[in-house]
Amino acid sequence: MLKPLPRSFYARHPRIVARALLGNILVRICKDGQIVSGRIVETEAYLGAKDMAAHSYAGKTERNAVMFGPAGHCYVYFTYGMHFCANVSCDKENHGGAVLFRALEPLEGAEQMMLWRGLKLKDFNNAKERKLLTSGPGRLAQALNITRPRDNGKDFTSAESDLIIFDDGQMSRPRITTTVRIGITKSTELPLRFYVAGNPFVSGKKI
Repeated sequence: MLKPLPRSFYARHPRIVARALLGNILVRICKDGQIVSGRIVETEAYLGAKDMAAHSYAGKTERNAVMFGPAGHCYVYFTYGMHFCANVSCDKENHGGAVLFRALEPLEGAEQMMLWRGLKLKDFNNAKERKLLTSGPGRLAQALNITRPRDNGKDFTSAESDLIIFDDGQMSRPRITTTVRIGITKSTELPLRFYVAGNPFVSGKKI
């Protein structure tokens, strides 16, 4: 049986957490008990006061309070006036660290993902079309119906939550590629984007 990753998993440096999350499973539990899930295949780390691209760089506010701890909670923000993006708080309390979920490999509940994304995929077994579900932070959040009003502050480590990250139970970890982050304008030189090498659901550039 899969177990939620414990809080101690997240109470580490964002760079460590971002790499360690790859291969684990992000799950939405619907009100009717339906499971909608995907394997985490791409992440980005944000380092708090040390990182100009982090929402927590200028200090704690009502908007970014979740980033300052405790670790293991969902931080959701709205961007470009149209997309929600989901993160998990990490590091020591008051450090403002977080990891952004950039892409998932769909597992369970693909039809529900399509409904939430407003898509009509002709052939879900076609990798190019399946990628439209969860490749990119905005698509990912929509596919799991993650919004700020509903999910900001939820505890990923709690078995009572409807948004949980489970240990995938695998003995071996995936091969990981590291690059600079994408889609930002500050601290662009930091190598803080991580993805599962060769996975077709990764968003953006691959090297």
